[in-house]
Amino acid sequence: MEGMFFDSWDTPVFRPPSEARSFILRVTRGCAHNRCTYCNMYRGVPFEKLTDEAILRQIALAERYGKESVRRVFLADGDAFVLDTERLLAILARLREAFPHLERVASYAAPRDILRKTPEEMTALRKAGLTLLYYGMESGDTETLRAVRKGVTGEESIAAGQRVIASGMQLSIMTILGLAGAPGSRRHALATAKAISAIRPTMWSALSLMLYRGSELKAQFERGEFTPLSPAGLMDELALVVEHVELPEGSRCLFRSNHVSNYIPLAADLPAEKDRLLEDIGRCGAYLRTLKSWDVYNHDWSK
Repeated sequence: MEGMFFDSWDTPVFRPPSEARSFILRVTRGCAHNRCTYCNMYRGVPFEKLTDEAILRQIALAERYGKESVRRVFLADGDAFVLDTERLLAILARLREAFPHLERVASYAAPRDILRKTPEEMTALRKAGLTLLYYGMESGDTETLRAVRKGVTGEESIAAGQRVIASGMQLSIMTILGLAGAPGSRRHALATAKAISAIRPTMWSALSLMLYRGSELKAQFERGEFTPLSPAGLMDELALVVEHVELPEGSRCLFRSNHVSNYIPLAADLPAEKDRLLEDIGRCGAYLRTLKSWDVYNHDWSK
């Protein structure tokens, strides 16, 4: 049963690429924060916490048609982690009861939602089966985070990531290359490297900034208020981040830069393959400098 979800046809459902084979269980609709200037995923979708009845109905339908096949569950929408711990624990208990071969439950998690939960609550959720969180940190730089209205400072974004790791959960962190534009690139890169080094996530994905129709950041660009990086500039920024990420020998962070937003896919195990990754980034940057023109920021990615 690949990509199964129910009661989710009225508004878009988003999930990480690695959750393609998961049962998508919608427990909230939309995003509780929904103010980030670079994002248009849930604009126009009123935030809602689904009722217990609606959630249990989805689980019952999946149990009826996929009891033996469901091995992974992804809690949707944008920040299912906003639910109270008691509700999440009850959902996790019902999932374990419904699916005998369940291997993991995962969710997006916003930094404020993580910080609202105590270390004890985080540990209880991990023991109950919520073993992987996807955290869109975006940047470790306070100035950049404030500019894009993320709702946290750099210090708080680090604290959120560290709380996940301390609980024993796996943590997949997303950062966005080019988020600070050309003027803030170095500041954004160095602060992000510091954050990754402090958190030591299980996985780290570096996406590239895309200006979506309906986002405030695209409007800023069109008014001449935001200066984006060129494709080669994005590679320079990534090189600066990777160069300054310091992870202890013997640790392992799976790095990927293979999102649809990225010009060239990159992958490495850090810190073991750091030197090789920097060489790959350098070759990619040299290639991108040969491009005669680029129009990625004027392209309507919503189509």
